[in-house]
Amino acid sequence: MSFDITAVVNLMGLSAVAVFAISGALDAARQKMDILGFMLIGTATGLGGGTLRDVLLGNLPVFWIREPVWIAICLVASAITYFIAPKLASRTRALIWMDAVGLALFAVVGTEIALEFGASPLIAVSMGVMTASFGGIARDVLCGSNLTLMNEELYITAALVGSVVYLLLNTLNLPNSYDLVGGFLIALILRALAIQFHLKLPNPYRKD
Repeated sequence: MSFDITAVVNLMGLSAVAVFAISGALDAARQKMDILGFMLIGTATGLGGGTLRDVLLGNLPVFWIREPVWIAICLVASAITYFIAPKLASRTRALIWMDAVGLALFAVVGTEIALEFGASPLIAVSMGVMTASFGGIARDVLCGSNLTLMNEELYITAALVGSVVYLLLNTLNLPNSYDLVGGFLIALILRALAIQFHLKLPNPYRKD
């Protein structure tokens, strides 16, 4: 069975945008914003990383201006979250896990898009990491929250490993979209383990 790789990348990209928009909207819920606040924060979170990637690659106009469906996904996901968030037992926990899924998805999608644009492997991995992390940074700054990437648990590392694994699998000419799925799963599993077991890199600047 074969898949259209462009369709797979678009599906993963749309999923990543929706999931990150939800994470942004959940942070808006913690700040007790109104529905327009939810939509603003959710959209900035969902589109932030991809926007930075496209600007740095010179892929202009950026993806959501070329195809407005991306911003529509953010707005709808954020609005739905506005009505669902009050029913969640722990919005903070939900935000952490939505962020983890979005991070893993964007790590491989950002890398793949950069490769399609003709970037070198090093630049492609850098774009993957930026795509995965910048939306969360935008969310945290706009909401005045502690930066997620400043937590001790593995965060950027998970995106980096997922991106590199995808790149390595991509060189093996695997069938279908195994490289994309493999990179995504590795990034998600590593981030999940970091959340559950507080995995972190050695850091002499932090004392336990």
